[in-house]
Amino acid sequence: MLLLPDAIAAEQRRRAEERERQRLEQDEQAIRVRCRRLGGFVREFWHILEPGVDYVHGWHIDAICEHLEAVTDGRITRLLINVPPGMMKSLLVSVFWPAWEWGPRGLSHMRYLSTSYNGDYVSRDCRKMLQLVTCDKYQRLWGDTVRLIRGGTDSFENTSHGSREGQAFVSLTGGRGNRVIIDDPHSVDSAESDTMRESKIRTFRESVPTRLNDPVKDAIVVIMQRLHQGDVSGTIETLKLPYCHLMLPMEFEEERRCTTSIGFTDPRTYDGQLLFPERFPRKEVEALKLVLGEYAVAGQLQQRPTKRGGGLFKRRWFGFVGAVPAGSKRVRKWDLAATEEGANGNPNPDWTVGTLMARDHQDFYYVEDVIRFRGTPAEVEAAIVNTASADRARYSGTVTVHLSQDPGQAGKAQAQYLIKKLAGHVAKSEIESGDKETRAGPFASQAQAGNVKLVEADWNETWLSEIEVFPRGTHDDQVDSASGAFNELTVGGGYNPVF
Repeated sequence: MLLLPDAIAAEQRRRAEERERQRLEQDEQAIRVRCRRLGGFVREFWHILEPGVDYVHGWHIDAICEHLEAVTDGRITRLLINVPPGMMKSLLVSVFWPAWEWGPRGLSHMRYLSTSYNGDYVSRDCRKMLQLVTCDKYQRLWGDTVRLIRGGTDSFENTSHGSREGQAFVSLTGGRGNRVIIDDPHSVDSAESDTMRESKIRTFRESVPTRLNDPVKDAIVVIMQRLHQGDVSGTIETLKLPYCHLMLPMEFEEERRCTTSIGFTDPRTYDGQLLFPERFPRKEVEALKLVLGEYAVAGQLQQRPTKRGGGLFKRRWFGFVGAVPAGSKRVRKWDLAATEEGANGNPNPDWTVGTLMARDHQDFYYVEDVIRFRGTPAEVEAAIVNTASADRARYSGTVTVHLSQDPGQAGKAQAQYLIKKLAGHVAKSEIESGDKETRAGPFASQAQAGNVKLVEADWNETWLSEIEVFPRGTHDDQVDSASGAFNELTVGGGYNPVF
């Protein structure tokens, strides 16, 4: 008898299911062993969610799984992951990990609140997890504890009282869980809108912390690509929230090598080394960069967003050295902040910055040290005086101290007071003339010519991140301080000391 195509397909599925059933009977214990680790579970059950797609492994998958396992073990309760698009982030965090906790890890009582900027994506991942935990293979292995009693598009519950609920990342009212999973809280468009972005930040700050059943033991996991300096990830960094931060750019940057609290270190060995060459080889990455443009590349691929319009300085202009040549002339330039952290209700005021810059006999310039902090007037005064003494002792010679001076009588009085405190040091102060870009222009020209080097230190990345988005960045204190130090070394004789 001639079989119709639908009948043939049905028979093929039946035979495939029968082969899988027989394999499960023979290999059940081995599968359980492989699934003890989240990465093994992903490999074992990949074909359930992507039956027509070959699994392609990358080391970053192991890195993400390792950090999610640390959440499961209670070693991390706040986790921030920044990765480029296309890295399997939604499947790993929003689908495989909850299913793994329910089944292989025996935590079927866990409740998840999953969210994203797009409600359709939330529903998609809920459906995928539902598909995974109800498949015959999963049920055969863990169905005694993970059997559903309620199921729907955006929420379902098992017999152990574990549940998953999905909501769009808006207000998150009513939802609650042991895990709050935030998968891309911003869209590309909404991140560009101040109003929409600030609304997301308000949700993150005011709603998310109250959505945990136990704020001490339960966990929040944020996974996203960077889209704006002021996005959720940027807010976590600015507020110094206690998140373990896994940051993996598409192209490796040595000075930004990621290390985390659980002992992970980005294993790449040279600048430009790709994150996932198995799926995004060099040719594809270069084509993607061409389409995206510098702004999107900086954020979405490299996880260091800039503000549109920045670019007086380029990161690649600055070389690195271990030390400054002997006999170099030095100046420490202080850019003084007007307010301390939290003053006048401002959670993100300017910084007080002291840049030590040197010039050698061949007219190369070295950014040797950067001190950056927020403090009270008394703390600023102490830092300036103590640093001047430390610089003189360390470098066995004169280090000129140059202070910025605000216009008006108050600025003059502050400068005079600080100069008196610096008795015994060469100290100068002046009112800055011209706009910030004009003052930074000569320094930028020398940097572009390859004449400016950075002494390798832990402040390098913060400094480069600010200077490469100048004049469009959130802060420019380090740029002002550096350009002031450069101008003092170049035309220092033109400055008038304040007595």
